[in-house]
Amino acid sequence: MPKTWNIKIDNYFQANPNCIIATAHVDSFPIDLPLEPNIREPNRKSATYRQIFDSLTTEPAKFFSRHSGIVLSANKAKPVKNKTELELEILEANEGGSDGIINGGHTVLAFEQAKNYKYELTEARVKITIHIGLTEESAKDIALASNTTTPVDSRSKVNARGDYKFIKQYLVQLERAEDRKFRIAYYQNQSGAPRNAQCNVTHLLKLLYCLDRNKYNPDGNKRTKHPVGMSLPSNITDAERERLTALLPLLSQALWIEQRLYEIIQDHISNPRRKGANDLASIDIRKTTLLPDSKYSFGFGAPTDLALPIIASYRVFLDKDYKWILPFDEFAEDFLQHLWANYFRKYLVSEKTAGNTVGTKISRNQDIWESLYISAQSYLNSSLVKMVNSSKSEEPKVTQGANKRAKRKSNGINATTIPK
Repeated sequence: MPKTWNIKIDNYFQANPNCIIATAHVDSFPIDLPLEPNIREPNRKSATYRQIFDSLTTEPAKFFSRHSGIVLSANKAKPVKNKTELELEILEANEGGSDGIINGGHTVLAFEQAKNYKYELTEARVKITIHIGLTEESAKDIALASNTTTPVDSRSKVNARGDYKFIKQYLVQLERAEDRKFRIAYYQNQSGAPRNAQCNVTHLLKLLYCLDRNKYNPDGNKRTKHPVGMSLPSNITDAERERLTALLPLLSQALWIEQRLYEIIQDHISNPRRKGANDLASIDIRKTTLLPDSKYSFGFGAPTDLALPIIASYRVFLDKDYKWILPFDEFAEDFLQHLWANYFRKYLVSEKTAGNTVGTKISRNQDIWESLYISAQSYLNSSLVKMVNSSKSEEPKVTQGANKRAKRKSNGINATTIPK
């Protein structure tokens, strides 16, 4: 059922058939309007919020002239109570609506806090613009185009355009199929989502890009040999969505590789050669790390891109259709242990010894990406040779067994058909 909110006003005018502009009272302004069409949630620690709050509470009578106003979306809007109030009918998201605060989330948060602190707001007014009957696309378009005093990150803009929908739908299916729960932040200041960088939707995209053996192929493209320091697109085109959709079935394996690497690191720093010592560069034992799968939390901090060179090396085992050349479950663990023991651990130890501890610089070192990739090629070739040799060694046994069976069969026929 649609919900209704009443906003007390001094006056209003109909800017066009689907837009009302009014002067609203701050002290009675509804603070529970939905934020559905907004592209990010308000952040009480931001400079924007602090400026609005200070302006409102120091000189409330001047707030109207100092503030650009609030933009709302409603299914219906009409004046009531002798035109001293506007009644808004709001459709919630589950009803197919995208109504609520399009722009002004920080302002409404400032109203709420000022009321909680008992500030006198009876003289404060704010301009409100109400768009009536907007589609979801139109509401998002206005939200994206609205001027903001602080930058909106590209992730929030991509999300507002609906470009992450295919990822969200896939994760819902994955949660149901594998009985797991993901914690993913799709936009700025998203409530209920951790601030840990590994739980950012862009991190999931990076995991997938690392396994794109067609785009990042040292043998076929010298400019993009490895996805080192990759830059993510500010908008996802149809072609990009098609490519990512083809890669999505690999997300579970990418998440597994990252999780297992973190478990190996956790075990390493929990059993050091010297008690209390951490010999790995970029690992901070004073912090914690959360991974996208809500089951996994670790007692150390790590740079977001730490696992990417490891994950990228696995693309050697994929064909051009993103299918595993070898069964993933049969080689994944052994190969990861091989990379850790022979390359990655030694690399992190050597960087720590050299005093290089900046995680992003370490994970973007071209040399480690190249070393891991070459190691993966060698591991794959070795595995394929073993498979061929194994098949050859079984062939003589099969042939010899067949010959014996044929001889017994032949002897049996002679005994019954040839007279003595």
